[in-house]
Amino acid sequence: MSVDLATVKRVARLARIAVTEEEAQRMTGELNGILGFVEQLSEVNVDGVEPMTSVTPMAMKKRTDAVTDGNKADDIVANAPIEDRNFFLVPKVVE
Repeated sequence: MSVDLATVKRVARLARIAVTEEEAQRMTGELNGILGFVEQLSEVNVDGVEPMTSVTPMAMKKRTDAVTDGNKADDIVANAPIEDRNFFLVPKVVE
């Protein structure tokens, strides 16, 4: 796949990027270089290669899925100016 000058200008317009004629010419070469590299990657044989989440093998840390109240209500309202039964009390702002 190759990118021509019209495509570069169209993409720049869609991205709302102002490019001059010289910049568009330079970007055409740069984008073609990038796309050429991507095409080289598609030639690599990846049969039998497992998908990876990291470059080093690791197991995901998991915790049990247990529903709790957190036992943190007292800690959460500790700095509240006014609280009642673990609820923040705020002044009425709408009548």
